[in-house]
Amino acid sequence: MSTPLDAPRASVIIPAHDEGGVIDRCLEALDEDARAGRLEVIVAANGCTDDTVERARRHTGVQVLDLPAPSKVQAINAADAVATAFPRIYLDADIVLDADALDAMVHVLDTDLPRAAAPQVRFATARATWPVRAFYDVFAELPYVQDKLVGLGVYGMSRAGRSRFVEFPDLLGDDLFAQRIFSLDERIIVDGTFEVQVPRTLRQLVKVRTRVARGNAQLAHEDPGAMVDDGRTTDFSTSTRSTSKALVDLIVRRPTMIPSALVYVLVTAYARREARRTTTAAWERDTSTR
Repeated sequence: MSTPLDAPRASVIIPAHDEGGVIDRCLEALDEDARAGRLEVIVAANGCTDDTVERARRHTGVQVLDLPAPSKVQAINAADAVATAFPRIYLDADIVLDADALDAMVHVLDTDLPRAAAPQVRFATARATWPVRAFYDVFAELPYVQDKLVGLGVYGMSRAGRSRFVEFPDLLGDDLFAQRIFSLDERIIVDGTFEVQVPRTLRQLVKVRTRVARGNAQLAHEDPGAMVDDGRTTDFSTSTRSTSKALVDLIVRRPTMIPSALVYVLVTAYARREARRTTTAAWERDTSTR
């Protein structure tokens, strides 16, 4: 699939809610391509009460949407509606995406086939407490991460992949939705990595995992046909059985991981209980790294 020489080679959509502390470093990694017009960069600031909008507007070549409602999904959809280029890259504002990884994503997604892509994730745990490090030691070994993860901060879709749905559904788990609508052989992990700053404290970790649990439960109860209408069979059910099996296999192979596995199980169980106790749609994000 060829792109006109004067057209952007991809659109990068960055939803941002009160991300003044991190938006500059995210955009600085894209500045050269944005200024040259090689990337169409759209920051969808939503419900911001800090200086996110002002900071984003200082970057040449960046289009900024100042949306009143604090909603990540609505922000992504608003940016999607004005974006013009494919592939389409979705990037969290606290992620610094390496130029080589971005180039690799654009390259593999420049295709007529339905594809999703992401770099390899790396969890930055050095400044976290031991329970948080233990949780991510286990999390990194589970099928959700190991089976060609295309979410968790950055993912891209080819034009054909994005055409599988009209808008992102009004759910908390946009990343899980994006992963589930592609089969394993349609997901591509490119060379390069991106770093996810994990919560630094157990309390912040539980807040984040509660939001994840609520998003997973939302998606599991949705009708795939109402969101993805391309004749495929899409499974939005939870993956508890495969996760449990992977945990047992991990402990058998590496008995020293038992304490970490116990932390993972306890945090996950507590987060799921908290998710069932409240139906709030508040975005329970980690504030310890911002």
